[in-house]
Amino acid sequence: MSTSLYTTEPPNLVASDGWCKSPKFSSGASNLCFYQNVFTPVTMSVENSKKRLERCVILDLDGTLLNTDGIVSEALKVYLVKYGKQWDGREAQRILGKTPAEAAAILVEEYMLPISTNEFISETSSMFSDQWCNIKAMPGANRLIDHLKHNNVQMALASNSPRENIETKILYHPGWKDSFTVIIGGDEVTMGKPSPEIFLEAAKRLHIDPSKCLVIEDSIPGVTAGKAAGMNVVAVPSLPKQSHLYTSADEVNNSLLDLHLEKWGLPPFEDWIEGTLPIKPWYVGGPVINGFGRGSKMLGIPTANLSPKGCSTVLSENPMGVYFGWARLSTRGIYKMVMNIGWNPYFNNAEQTIEPWLLQEFGEDFYGEELRLAIVGYIRPEANFPSLDRLIERIHKDRRIAEKALELPVYSEYKDDPYLTNPLHGDKSHL
Repeated sequence: MSTSLYTTEPPNLVASDGWCKSPKFSSGASNLCFYQNVFTPVTMSVENSKKRLERCVILDLDGTLLNTDGIVSEALKVYLVKYGKQWDGREAQRILGKTPAEAAAILVEEYMLPISTNEFISETSSMFSDQWCNIKAMPGANRLIDHLKHNNVQMALASNSPRENIETKILYHPGWKDSFTVIIGGDEVTMGKPSPEIFLEAAKRLHIDPSKCLVIEDSIPGVTAGKAAGMNVVAVPSLPKQSHLYTSADEVNNSLLDLHLEKWGLPPFEDWIEGTLPIKPWYVGGPVINGFGRGSKMLGIPTANLSPKGCSTVLSENPMGVYFGWARLSTRGIYKMVMNIGWNPYFNNAEQTIEPWLLQEFGEDFYGEELRLAIVGYIRPEANFPSLDRLIERIHKDRRIAEKALELPVYSEYKDDPYLTNPLHGDKSHL
């Protein structure tokens, strides 16, 4: 069967934070599709991190805590048809982090629309606001907010969006509004990001020196604003393959799941278990398809693929990285599995893939057979590898971590998940 790949460990994190430390198990052949990565975290030095003990966290909203990009893209696809245009996402990076007026001006110019910026805003405002109730929290957002609140760390929400829009969006996420000591919108300052004004105003309202604030942002304008305000900034890019652009950030993470708050003098997360992070389960499935043919030939690891076309929602809503859980083949049974979501930069894949590896010996291929996956835990972000040997070594290490973790009650209970045990009559992937 075919394959994709895995990814490298986050630099300087494996040893220092206890990631991926597990006893060595013997590993046999396996089966299903695999991974690779495009993300390499940029980390500040340990010495520097000890100098700065943060007292509060200032968070951006859209793209950082809320997965707004997908909602905006879908609305623009519908709207631009009115003018005979087609949204292709090419301007997503340019409008990321901009104020509504700035983003509107860019789109009007780029698509040569026969309207003014104000007319664009007027025509699209209701389209966007009607969808605010459907915006999902970014993976790790609720975990982060709950953790900081539980540990009495002050939080501020600072977004280029108008204050009214912010209030409406967070209304659909119970507990969020009351978790923030300060909420400030782009219409409450003279200049939005990349000006530092909004972050300086947030620090002022918190009565905390700006140098004692940690900013978490997804956009380059937001990172620029935070650094100009004299704050440490952790970037969590919301668009893929963009981490190399965030050179001014103090750290660049693949997702909120990868935050290590103790590096900033903040209380550490305590929910990692033997190198794994329990997550809210999500599900995906479909027929096993032909892949790249690399698994057995190059890696010695027979793998199989799910079609990315049938998994587009899952791919857009979950961070690139290495996960694990349970897999069911329609005519064979339920097995442990480890998987990657990513771009496979080692082989320079053109599209993102979901590549699970069933941790079981199979004597034959099973193309076309229905496969269901229940993803219950996270191991690490994607990254690139310096050699094929390092890639293979990391794949087997992830396998050992997953095999051991799936014996724990927090993960083993999902082997009986209804999504896996119910009869397979076609598949409808869901979260």
